[in-house]
Amino acid sequence: MDFHLPEELVLLQETVRKFAAGALEPIAAACDREHRYPAEALRAAGELGFMGVMVPEKYGGSSMGNLAGSLIVEEISRACASSGVTISVHNSLVCAPLAKHGTERQKELYLPKLASGEWVGAYALTEPNAGSDAANQQTRAERRNGKFILNGSKLFITTGAHAGLYLVFARTSLEDPARPAKGVTAFLIERGFKGFTPGKPEEKCGIRATSTTELLMEDCEVPAENVLGEVGKGFNIAMENLEGGRIGIASQAIGIAQACLDASLKYAKERRQFGRPIASFQAIQWKLAEMATNLEASRLLVRKAAWLRDRGEPCSLAASMAKQLAAVMANRAADEAVQIHGGAGYTIDFPVERYMRDARITEIYEGTTEIQHLVIARHLLGDA
Repeated sequence: MDFHLPEELVLLQETVRKFAAGALEPIAAACDREHRYPAEALRAAGELGFMGVMVPEKYGGSSMGNLAGSLIVEEISRACASSGVTISVHNSLVCAPLAKHGTERQKELYLPKLASGEWVGAYALTEPNAGSDAANQQTRAERRNGKFILNGSKLFITTGAHAGLYLVFARTSLEDPARPAKGVTAFLIERGFKGFTPGKPEEKCGIRATSTTELLMEDCEVPAENVLGEVGKGFNIAMENLEGGRIGIASQAIGIAQACLDASLKYAKERRQFGRPIASFQAIQWKLAEMATNLEASRLLVRKAAWLRDRGEPCSLAASMAKQLAAVMANRAADEAVQIHGGAGYTIDFPVERYMRDARITEIYEGTTEIQHLVIARHLLGDA
């Protein structure tokens, strides 16, 4: 058993860390305050290959896989959690299923644009009545004159206002009301398709530098050749790739928690009370020790889940465990970071208040903490 990263991944990690520190960290606070999408930085990330790790070399990517993607999201999120989730969704929920299930035409048409960062991908599964109950899809797709006509809406779609390609799920039939997941189909929708409109960005507590929007489809025309996989088998694609998405969000949580620890260590050494640095007090030392220990445990579980997925081995249990543990840990780390900073941590003069707001969402999207508990329990009870 070897816990060391391969040389190529160490180099990738160092490259991403340097990029994030130079291109994202200096603008992260301003982008958060202004709700500004860091388009230039994300284009630069594409030029460096960070948007194509799940794309085969034939189509302009590096095909480095899930562990590489996890490292990228972790290091990006350490500087800007908004950019971290943008890249996570793009790689794990759009590029990965397209590379696996796409036709040759679809891959030739879309993957080069996605791998280069020319286009960013968005994943559209959630609806007003289909959150944790993801099978309850109300968006409808009707085959008409060689096309599919979609009507409905999607909610809370990451990068909704800026994506070039959307992976959208809609119901094409309801053959078995007792099994609503049957009859859902996956569609590849370009931003300019007739009848397709991104809605107004949500005003959010955290991850404010990524647009989160509603998507509206009113007689949206989608060519039949833009079905991803088989008609009626889209829900399988959705669930299969949520494993990768959960690894991505767990990686985002790791990055946020690492930023919390970094900031807390720095502040504890500089802040003086009673004539000495607060780092000399046992109460602060214990907080730092617990943060570091829980962070490392979560990181190892996330890397195991990514490693399993890269090997093609079952990873649903590991991905849910990693996502649940990392998300809870990140929220705890953010809370402790604010506490260590005291009153200063509650102001915008220090980044930990942003980390706290950004961390909160990691327990909600890509499956709530409660859903992860449910998945884990079903595996333990043999009912997965």
